[in-house]
Amino acid sequence: MNFIQTTGAKTLDFIRALGSVFLFFLQILAKSGTALSRFRLSVRQMYFAGVLSVLIVAVSGLFVGMVLGLQGYTQLSKFKSADILGYMVAASLLRELGPVLAAILFASSAGGAMTSEIGLMKTTEQLEAMNVMAVNPVARVVVPRFWAGVASMPLLASIFNVAGIYGAYLIGVQYLGLDSGIFWSQMQSNMSIRYDVVNGLIKSAVFGVAVTLIAVHQGFHCIPTSEGILRASTRTVVSSALTVLAIDFILTALMFTE
Repeated sequence: MNFIQTTGAKTLDFIRALGSVFLFFLQILAKSGTALSRFRLSVRQMYFAGVLSVLIVAVSGLFVGMVLGLQGYTQLSKFKSADILGYMVAASLLRELGPVLAAILFASSAGGAMTSEIGLMKTTEQLEAMNVMAVNPVARVVVPRFWAGVASMPLLASIFNVAGIYGAYLIGVQYLGLDSGIFWSQMQSNMSIRYDVVNGLIKSAVFGVAVTLIAVHQGFHCIPTSEGILRASTRTVVSSALTVLAIDFILTALMFTE
Protein backbone atom coordinates (compact mmCIF):
# COMPACT_ATOMS: atom_id res chain seq x y z
CA MET A 1 0.00 0.00 0.00
CA ASN A 2 2.85 2.38 0.77
CA PHE A 3 4.31 1.75 -2.68
CA ILE A 4 0.95 2.44 -4.33
CA GLN A 5 0.47 5.64 -2.32
CA THR A 6 3.96 6.86 -3.16
CA THR A 7 3.53 6.07 -6.85
CA GLY A 8 0.17 7.81 -6.94
CA ALA A 9 1.53 10.88 -5.17
CA LYS A 10 4.47 11.11 -7.56
CA THR A 11 2.15 10.73 -10.54
CA LEU A 12 -0.14 13.48 -9.29
CA ASP A 13 2.84 15.76 -8.65
CA PHE A 14 4.07 15.13 -12.18
CA ILE A 15 0.65 15.94 -13.65
CA ARG A 16 0.43 19.13 -11.57
CA ALA A 17 3.88 20.16 -12.78
CA LEU A 18 2.90 19.59 -16.41
CA GLY A 19 -0.27 21.61 -15.89
CA SER A 20 1.69 24.44 -14.29
CA VAL A 21 4.17 24.52 -17.18
CA PHE A 22 1.38 24.46 -19.76
CA LEU A 23 -0.53 27.32 -18.10
CA PHE A 24 2.69 29.32 -17.85
CA PHE A 25 3.29 28.68 -21.56
CA LEU A 26 -0.18 30.07 -22.31
CA GLN A 27 0.69 33.18 -20.27
CA ILE A 28 3.84 33.64 -22.32
CA LEU A 29 1.93 33.35 -25.59
CA ALA A 30 -0.72 35.79 -24.35
CA LYS A 31 1.91 38.41 -23.49
CA SER A 32 4.16 37.81 -26.50
CA GLY A 33 2.50 40.44 -28.68
CA THR A 34 3.10 43.39 -26.38
CA ALA A 35 6.51 42.18 -25.22
CA LEU A 36 7.90 41.58 -28.72
CA SER A 37 7.00 45.13 -29.67
CA ARG A 38 10.04 46.06 -27.58
CA PHE A 39 12.35 44.10 -29.84
CA ARG A 40 15.55 45.40 -28.26
CA LEU A 41 14.84 43.37 -25.12
CA SER A 42 14.73 40.13 -27.10
CA VAL A 43 17.88 41.05 -29.05
CA ARG A 44 19.72 41.74 -25.81
CA GLN A 45 18.64 38.40 -24.39
CA MET A 46 19.68 36.65 -27.60
CA TYR A 47 23.19 37.93 -26.94
CA PHE A 48 23.23 36.49 -23.43
CA ALA A 49 21.48 33.23 -24.36
CA GLY A 50 22.96 32.60 -27.79
CA VAL A 51 26.18 34.51 -28.44
CA LEU A 52 27.71 33.68 -25.07
CA SER A 53 26.99 29.98 -25.69
CA VAL A 54 28.65 29.87 -29.11
CA LEU A 55 32.14 29.02 -27.83
CA ILE A 56 31.17 26.01 -25.74
CA VAL A 57 28.86 24.73 -28.49
CA ALA A 58 31.47 25.14 -31.23
CA VAL A 59 34.29 23.54 -29.24
CA SER A 60 32.06 20.66 -28.16
CA GLY A 61 30.89 20.13 -31.73
CA LEU A 62 34.49 20.10 -32.98
CA PHE A 63 35.55 17.38 -30.56
CA VAL A 64 32.39 15.33 -31.12
CA GLY A 65 33.06 15.44 -34.85
CA MET A 66 36.67 14.41 -34.32
CA VAL A 67 35.57 11.45 -32.22
CA LEU A 68 32.98 10.45 -34.82
CA GLY A 69 35.57 10.72 -37.56
CA LEU A 70 38.09 8.60 -35.70
CA GLN A 71 35.64 5.92 -34.59
CA GLY A 72 33.77 5.92 -37.88
CA TYR A 73 36.90 5.52 -39.96
CA THR A 74 38.12 2.68 -37.74
CA GLN A 75 34.88 0.75 -38.02
CA LEU A 76 34.14 1.49 -41.68
CA SER A 77 37.65 0.45 -42.71
CA LYS A 78 36.89 -3.08 -41.54
CA PHE A 79 34.20 -3.31 -44.24
CA LYS A 80 36.11 -1.36 -46.91
CA SER A 81 33.59 1.46 -46.63
CA ALA A 82 35.71 4.35 -45.32
CA ASP A 83 34.65 6.45 -48.32
CA ILE A 84 31.24 7.12 -46.76
CA LEU A 85 32.74 8.63 -43.62
CA GLY A 86 31.59 12.15 -44.54
CA TYR A 87 28.02 11.02 -45.11
CA MET A 88 27.95 9.01 -41.89
CA VAL A 89 29.20 11.90 -39.78
CA ALA A 90 26.91 14.46 -41.42
CA ALA A 91 23.84 12.25 -41.07
CA SER A 92 24.61 11.53 -37.41
CA LEU A 93 25.12 15.19 -36.58
CA LEU A 94 22.27 16.72 -38.58
CA ARG A 95 19.64 14.19 -37.58
CA GLU A 96 20.48 13.41 -33.95
CA LEU A 97 23.68 14.45 -32.23
CA GLY A 98 23.71 18.09 -33.29
CA PRO A 99 20.24 19.11 -32.06
CA VAL A 100 20.33 16.90 -28.96
CA LEU A 101 23.81 17.75 -27.68
CA ALA A 102 23.44 21.44 -28.53
CA ALA A 103 20.16 21.53 -26.58
CA ILE A 104 21.72 19.84 -23.55
CA LEU A 105 24.69 22.24 -23.66
CA PHE A 106 22.28 25.16 -24.02
CA ALA A 107 20.31 23.96 -20.99
CA SER A 108 23.49 23.62 -18.95
CA SER A 109 24.76 27.11 -19.77
CA ALA A 110 22.02 29.52 -20.85
CA GLY A 111 19.11 27.59 -19.29
CA GLY A 112 20.65 27.47 -15.85
CA ALA A 113 21.63 31.14 -16.14
CA MET A 114 18.05 32.12 -17.04
CA THR A 115 16.69 30.25 -14.04
CA SER A 116 19.20 31.80 -11.67
CA GLU A 117 18.64 35.31 -13.03
CA ILE A 118 14.86 35.18 -12.77
CA GLY A 119 15.08 33.45 -9.40
CA LEU A 120 17.37 36.21 -8.12
CA MET A 121 14.86 38.81 -9.31
CA LYS A 122 12.18 37.00 -7.36
CA THR A 123 14.36 36.71 -4.26
CA THR A 124 15.18 40.43 -4.29
CA GLU A 125 11.47 41.25 -4.87
CA GLN A 126 12.08 42.89 -8.23
CA LEU A 127 9.17 40.96 -9.77
CA GLU A 128 6.83 42.18 -7.02
CA ALA A 129 8.06 45.73 -7.59
CA MET A 130 7.12 45.42 -11.25
CA ASN A 131 3.61 44.38 -10.26
CA VAL A 132 3.37 47.43 -7.98
CA MET A 133 4.40 49.67 -10.91
CA ALA A 134 1.74 48.02 -13.14
CA VAL A 135 4.42 46.27 -15.22
CA ASN A 136 3.65 42.65 -16.01
CA PRO A 137 6.76 40.62 -15.02
CA VAL A 138 5.90 37.85 -17.49
CA ALA A 139 5.86 40.30 -20.39
CA ARG A 140 8.89 42.28 -19.21
CA VAL A 141 11.17 39.52 -17.90
CA VAL A 142 10.03 36.11 -19.12
CA VAL A 143 8.86 36.60 -22.71
CA PRO A 144 12.05 38.21 -24.12
CA ARG A 145 14.16 35.44 -22.59
CA PHE A 146 11.82 32.75 -23.87
CA TRP A 147 11.80 33.89 -27.48
CA ALA A 148 15.53 34.63 -27.39
CA GLY A 149 16.16 31.04 -26.35
CA VAL A 150 13.83 29.67 -29.01
CA ALA A 151 15.52 31.73 -31.74
CA SER A 152 19.04 30.91 -30.55
CA MET A 153 18.65 27.14 -30.39
CA PRO A 154 18.52 26.36 -34.18
CA LEU A 155 21.48 28.68 -34.75
CA LEU A 156 23.52 26.99 -32.02
CA ALA A 157 22.64 23.56 -33.39
CA SER A 158 23.79 24.66 -36.85
CA ILE A 159 27.10 25.88 -35.41
CA PHE A 160 27.50 22.54 -33.61
CA ASN A 161 26.88 20.67 -36.87
CA VAL A 162 29.35 22.75 -38.88
CA ALA A 163 32.03 22.41 -36.20
CA GLY A 164 31.41 18.67 -35.97
CA ILE A 165 31.69 18.12 -39.72
CA TYR A 166 34.90 20.15 -39.79
CA GLY A 167 36.28 18.09 -36.92
CA ALA A 168 35.52 14.88 -38.84
CA TYR A 169 37.23 16.41 -41.90
CA LEU A 170 40.35 17.16 -39.88
CA ILE A 171 40.56 13.59 -38.63
CA GLY A 172 39.41 11.74 -41.74
CA VAL A 173 41.18 13.78 -44.42
CA GLN A 174 44.04 15.63 -42.79
CA TYR A 175 45.05 12.99 -40.23
CA LEU A 176 44.01 9.61 -41.65
CA GLY A 177 44.52 10.43 -45.32
CA LEU A 178 41.01 9.96 -46.73
CA ASP A 179 40.55 11.67 -50.10
CA SER A 180 39.03 15.14 -49.65
CA GLY A 181 36.88 14.95 -52.80
CA ILE A 182 35.38 11.62 -51.77
CA PHE A 183 34.69 12.92 -48.27
CA TRP A 184 32.67 15.90 -49.50
CA SER A 185 31.07 14.27 -52.56
CA GLN A 186 29.66 11.36 -50.56
CA MET A 187 28.18 13.82 -48.09
CA GLN A 188 26.65 16.06 -50.77
CA SER A 189 25.22 13.25 -52.89
CA ASN A 190 23.56 11.37 -50.02
CA MET A 191 22.29 14.16 -47.76
CA SER A 192 18.85 15.69 -48.33
CA ILE A 193 18.02 19.29 -47.48
CA ARG A 194 14.42 18.55 -46.53
CA TYR A 195 14.90 15.16 -44.93
CA ASP A 196 18.09 15.83 -43.01
CA VAL A 197 18.72 19.56 -42.63
CA VAL A 198 15.16 20.84 -42.27
CA ASN A 199 14.10 18.06 -39.92
CA GLY A 200 17.17 18.70 -37.79
CA LEU A 201 16.33 22.40 -37.57
CA ILE A 202 12.74 21.57 -36.62
CA LYS A 203 14.06 19.33 -33.86
CA SER A 204 16.34 22.05 -32.52
CA ALA A 205 13.50 24.61 -32.55
CA VAL A 206 11.26 22.25 -30.56
CA PHE A 207 14.11 21.60 -28.13
CA GLY A 208 14.57 25.35 -27.79
CA VAL A 209 10.92 25.79 -26.80
CA ALA A 210 11.10 22.96 -24.26
CA VAL A 211 14.42 23.93 -22.66
CA THR A 212 13.69 27.65 -22.45
CA LEU A 213 10.17 27.07 -21.13
CA ILE A 214 11.51 24.84 -18.36
CA ALA A 215 14.23 27.37 -17.51
CA VAL A 216 11.95 30.40 -17.20
CA HIS A 217 9.25 28.40 -15.42
CA GLN A 218 11.67 27.09 -12.80
CA GLY A 219 13.08 30.57 -12.21
CA PHE A 220 9.70 32.27 -12.02
CA HIS A 221 8.26 29.70 -9.57
CA CYS A 222 11.33 28.93 -7.47
CA ILE A 223 11.43 29.34 -3.69
CA PRO A 224 12.85 32.87 -3.12
CA THR A 225 15.95 31.77 -1.22
CA SER A 226 19.52 30.98 -2.25
CA GLU A 227 18.84 27.28 -1.73
CA GLY A 228 15.64 27.54 -3.76
CA ILE A 229 17.51 29.13 -6.68
CA LEU A 230 20.15 26.40 -6.53
CA ARG A 231 17.54 23.64 -6.59
CA ALA A 232 15.64 25.35 -9.42
CA SER A 233 18.81 25.60 -11.53
CA THR A 234 19.55 21.92 -10.91
CA ARG A 235 16.00 20.95 -11.86
CA THR A 236 16.31 23.02 -15.03
CA VAL A 237 19.37 21.12 -16.26
CA VAL A 238 18.09 17.66 -15.28
CA SER A 239 14.52 18.18 -16.50
CA SER A 240 15.71 19.74 -19.75
CA ALA A 241 18.05 16.84 -20.52
CA LEU A 242 15.35 14.24 -19.88
CA THR A 243 12.76 16.22 -21.82
CA VAL A 244 15.06 16.66 -24.79
CA LEU A 245 15.79 12.93 -24.96
CA ALA A 246 12.10 12.04 -24.67
CA ILE A 247 11.05 14.56 -27.34
CA ASP A 248 13.90 13.40 -29.56
CA PHE A 249 12.55 9.85 -29.53
CA ILE A 250 9.06 11.06 -30.48
CA LEU A 251 10.28 13.36 -33.26
CA THR A 252 12.63 10.71 -34.64
CA ALA A 253 9.77 8.22 -34.78
CA LEU A 254 7.67 10.75 -36.69
CA MET A 255 10.35 12.14 -39.02
CA PHE A 256 12.79 9.37 -39.86
CA THR A 257 10.73 6.18 -39.89
CA GLU A 258 8.74 5.00 -42.84
